[in-house]
Amino acid sequence: MFSIRKNLISTTLLVFLQFSYSQNNEGAFPFNNSSLSLEVRVNDLIERMTLEEKTSQMLNDAPAIKRLKIPAYNWWNECLHGVGRSGFNVTVFPQAIGLAATFDDDALKKMGDITSDEARAIYNESNRSGKGGAQYRGLTFWTPNINIFRDPRWGRGQETYGEDPYLTARMGTAIVKGLQGNDPNYLKVSACAKHFAVHSGPEPGRNMFNVAVDPYDLWDTYLPAFRSLIVDAKVSGVMCAYNRFQGQPCCGNDLLMNNILRNQWNFKGYVTSDCGAIEDFYNNHKTHANAADAAADAVLHGTDLECGVAYHALMEAIKNKSITEKDIDISLKRLFAIRFRLGMFDAEKNGHFDNIPISNLESKEHQLHALKMARESMVLLKNNKNILPLANKFKRILVIGPNANNEETLLGNYNGKPSNTITPLVGLKSKQNIEVVYKKGTDFITSKPDEVQDALSAVKSADLVIFVGGISPRLEGESGDAGNDNPDGFYGGDRTNISLPKVQTELMKQIKIMGVPLVFVCMSGSAVGFEWEAENADAIIQAWYGGQSAGTAIADILMGDYNPSGRLPVTFYKNTNDLPAMEDYSMSNRTYRYYKGDVLYPFGFGLSYTKFNYSWKNKPLKTYSQNDTIQFSVQVSNKGKLAGDEIVQAYIQYPNGDKLPLKELRQFNRLNIEQGTNQMVNMDIPVNSLLKWSDEMAGMRLYSGEYKLKIGSHSSDQKLCAKFKIN
Repeated sequence: MFSIRKNLISTTLLVFLQFSYSQNNEGAFPFNNSSLSLEVRVNDLIERMTLEEKTSQMLNDAPAIKRLKIPAYNWWNECLHGVGRSGFNVTVFPQAIGLAATFDDDALKKMGDITSDEARAIYNESNRSGKGGAQYRGLTFWTPNINIFRDPRWGRGQETYGEDPYLTARMGTAIVKGLQGNDPNYLKVSACAKHFAVHSGPEPGRNMFNVAVDPYDLWDTYLPAFRSLIVDAKVSGVMCAYNRFQGQPCCGNDLLMNNILRNQWNFKGYVTSDCGAIEDFYNNHKTHANAADAAADAVLHGTDLECGVAYHALMEAIKNKSITEKDIDISLKRLFAIRFRLGMFDAEKNGHFDNIPISNLESKEHQLHALKMARESMVLLKNNKNILPLANKFKRILVIGPNANNEETLLGNYNGKPSNTITPLVGLKSKQNIEVVYKKGTDFITSKPDEVQDALSAVKSADLVIFVGGISPRLEGESGDAGNDNPDGFYGGDRTNISLPKVQTELMKQIKIMGVPLVFVCMSGSAVGFEWEAENADAIIQAWYGGQSAGTAIADILMGDYNPSGRLPVTFYKNTNDLPAMEDYSMSNRTYRYYKGDVLYPFGFGLSYTKFNYSWKNKPLKTYSQNDTIQFSVQVSNKGKLAGDEIVQAYIQYPNGDKLPLKELRQFNRLNIEQGTNQMVNMDIPVNSLLKWSDEMAGMRLYSGEYKLKIGSHSSDQKLCAKFKIN
C-alpha cells in the first residue's frame, strides 16, 4: 500500500512539474524540460513519435520532425586529429600515429579538449546561421580509431595509436576524456571507439573479408583497448566494423555485439555501423537475403544507427515480423539519450558549451599546442657522430624531396584545413644564419631526369643535403581514398612493399657518392623499411604526417631549438620479407610483443640530444598475488649538455609459455629533465592487468611463475631489471 501511494505522489508531482513547465515555456514539450531525469525526457519524446518517425531517426542523416520541433541532424562527424571536414579553418594536429609517438597522454587529452572547443564553436555558429544539421557540423564524432596496427602495410594504420594494446588504451582514453569533458550530466561532444572489432586490413576486400582468430589473440590483442575505453573511459559511442568475425558480420555478431559489448561490458551508449556496412550483409558477405533481413538482424544485435541506406527497409522488417516496435524503441532510446546529453533539446540554454564563439577557432593557445605535439611526435632514429643539431655547423643547406614543400602530406587523412600550413622548407627558411636552397629532385614514385639532374647539380655547392621524402596519405589510406595498383608497392590504400620507393633511395645514393652529408626526414603514416638509409644516411628523423606545424617542428629539431623526444609506436621492420601474410590475423611473429627476428628500429625507440641514466629508488617486491599492485620508483638523471624529455618505459616479461608475449609495455611516463638534474618517477602495475586468456579455463587467468620487470627507453632496452614471482 505504501509503495502504491508513493508512486501516486511521484506521478502527481511529475504531472504538476510538466504542466508548470509548459505554462512557462510556450510551445515546449516535457522532454524539453532539463530539470526532469534523462530517462523521463527520452521516454516522453519517444512516446510522441510515430513508427515511421522512429525508424527515420536510426539513419545517420536523420530528418527533422517538425511537429515535435526536432531539427534534422547528421550524426557523421570526424575529429581524428582536430575537427575534420567542417569547411571552417581549424587547428590541425599531427596524424594519430604521430600523436601516439608523443607517448604524452596528458597532451592528447588537452588536444581533445581543444578539439571539442572548436567543434562546439562550429556547431554553435552553424545553428546561428541556419546550417545546423548538415554533415560535419554535429557533435557526434566517430573518433578514435583504436584498432591495432598489426601490419605496417595497412593503409589506415596511420589513424591508430600503433601496434601496442596498452599504449592504444592509454592514448584512446585520453582523447575520449578530452573530447567528452567531465560534466556528470552533459557531453561536451560524443566520442566513438572504432572499428569494433578485429579490424586492420587489408583495405581491398574489407567489405567481404572474414577474420578468424583464436580466443587468446582476441582477448590479448584485439579487445583490451576497446574494453578500456568502454568500461573505464565511458566512451559514449562505438562503431562496428565492415568485416565478418567468425562468419558473422561484425555489426550483427553474436559474440562481439551481444555477448561482449552489451552483456559482459554493459555498454549503454549507442552503436553506429561503419558506412555501408549493413548493405554489405547482403551485397558482399552474402549472409542475409535482402535489406530488410540485414537491417532487422543488425538492430537485434544492438546496431542502433546506420550510416547507409539499409535501415530504410526497417518498416518492411516490422511488417515481416522479423523485428518489433519495441526493438526499435530500445535503439531509439540509446540514440536520443546521446542527443539529450549533448544538450540539444533543452528549451533554455543552460550554459553548457553554448556560448563558445567561432573566434575560438585557431586561437593562439590552440596553435601552440599543435606545435608542441608536432615537436613531441618527431622521432630521431639516427644521429651519426652527432651531426644534429645543425646550428652553426653548415651554412648552405640544400633541401630536396617530394615532401620538402608538400602541404597536403602534412595533413594526413580525416583532416581539417588550417589557415596556415608550415612545410619543412618554409620552417628551415625561417631560421637565421643559414642559406636554404630548394630543388624537388623527385616525386614519390616517379622522377623526371631534368629534375634529378637539377638537384644533383645543386648538391655540388651545398654543405649539407636534407632529403625530405617518404610517402603520402594519397598513397596509403582508406580504400577508395588512396592507393593505386602499381609496381612500387601500393594497392587499394594498402602497401604491398614497405620499402621506401626506389626513386627516392636511388637519388640519395647519388648524393651519397658525391660525399655531401645527408639527413633523411621521412614522412609516412606507417613503418618504412629504409634499410639503405639506415645504413648510409648521417641522420634520420621519422616525422609522420605532422599537422599544420610540422615544418616548424622539423626545423626546430634539425637546428637544435628543440630536443627530440618522440618514440616509435610501431616496430620498424627491415623489409617486407619479415612480415606474415597480411590476411593472417594471428599475432604469431607480429609486433614487438611476438616478433622473434631482428628489426630496423624497435617499438618505443627514439634518440635524444642529451643522455639519461637510470637507477633504482625502490625496487618491486619479490612476490605478488592477483589483487596486489606492483609498485616501484626509478630515478632518471640527465647527464648530457641539454634539457630534454625522457620517456621511461616499463615492460613485463612473462613466464615461459606457448603463447605469452615475449615482453609487453605495461607502464610509461614522460619526464622533462633539466641538464645536470634528476627526477624520480613512481610507477605501478596492477597484477590483475597481467591476466591472459586460458583455453583450459575458457576465460582470463593469472599465470603463476617468475616474471621480469624491464625498464628502459625502448622495448629492446634494459637499463634496469627486477625479477618477481606471482603465486
